[in-house]
Amino acid sequence: MPKSPIEEELSHRLGTEIGRLRVDRGLSQEALAAEVGISTNHLQLLESGLSDRRKGTPANPRFTTLVALSNALGVNLSDLIRRIAE
Repeated sequence: MPKSPIEEELSHRLGTEIGRLRVDRGLSQEALAAEVGISTNHLQLLESGLSDRRKGTPANPRFTTLVALSNALGVNLSDLIRRIAE
């Protein structure tokens, strides 16, 4: 299935926001990944807006991953979604 421009844009925004929040809170990728229960590589992909670098597939994290990320970053999931949707 071809990638849609909106899917690519939202994936990029999500990754940028996760990275910004992580840095603002003084967390390393390793520390945040461990707290969330995902690999550092998975977090790096999410922050880049991708789920597969070779294929260029936009990130599409599981709902449970988004909940864990928002909790670890100290933001409400609804606020995180609002930030990337604006």
